[in-house]
Amino acid sequence: MENNRYKNIPHKTIERLSQYRRALQIAAEKGKTNIFSHEIAALLHITAVQVRRDLMLIGYSGSLRKGYDINDLIHLIGELIDSPKGQKVAIFGMGDLGRAIINYFQGKREKLQITVGFDINPEKTNRKIAGIPCYHLEKITEIISNEGIKIGILTVPGDQADETVRLMVEAGIKGILNYTPTPVEVPDDVYLEEYNMISSLEKVAFYVKEKG
Repeated sequence: MENNRYKNIPHKTIERLSQYRRALQIAAEKGKTNIFSHEIAALLHITAVQVRRDLMLIGYSGSLRKGYDINDLIHLIGELIDSPKGQKVAIFGMGDLGRAIINYFQGKREKLQITVGFDINPEKTNRKIAGIPCYHLEKITEIISNEGIKIGILTVPGDQADETVRLMVEAGIKGILNYTPTPVEVPDDVYLEEYNMISSLEKVAFYVKEKG
């Protein structure tokens, strides 16, 4: 697959394609072989028009009679999103949240695996936590280089976020998922995704208030 063909796909579309794949895999596990756009849309609480637009962007169209072939679509989305050789991920901050993310993610994706963790607490370092080795942050450059890791998940306390990100970038991390409540800055050649659980919960609370 020529990746250049897909370089201008919007970030939100990539996010939805990942969600489509998850929904398709669940449908396949239930024995379905084909699915229509309105069925995917209902699972993700979006419109069927949005589903069709996204799939047209990656050059996939279904049958009017049968809909989309689930296995074909899972394979196509995988070719677009996944790296052929797979990618390793490091967790920065091996507290409760870091361990929960590791446990949740284990076995979910063959081509994307959390393989190491980092922390500054000597009680956590130099041993395995949640099944992966945890190193002291001072070893970041050596481990990241040796393991060829380019992706990091940030779960450290908020007051450590900026310094940890600086070390991550210097060590060669090119993609960061920030779970801390602290917004961080990265160079232009590093992709940053920030997830604020407080804001998400407040959004849910707002809509509950409005409906109440």
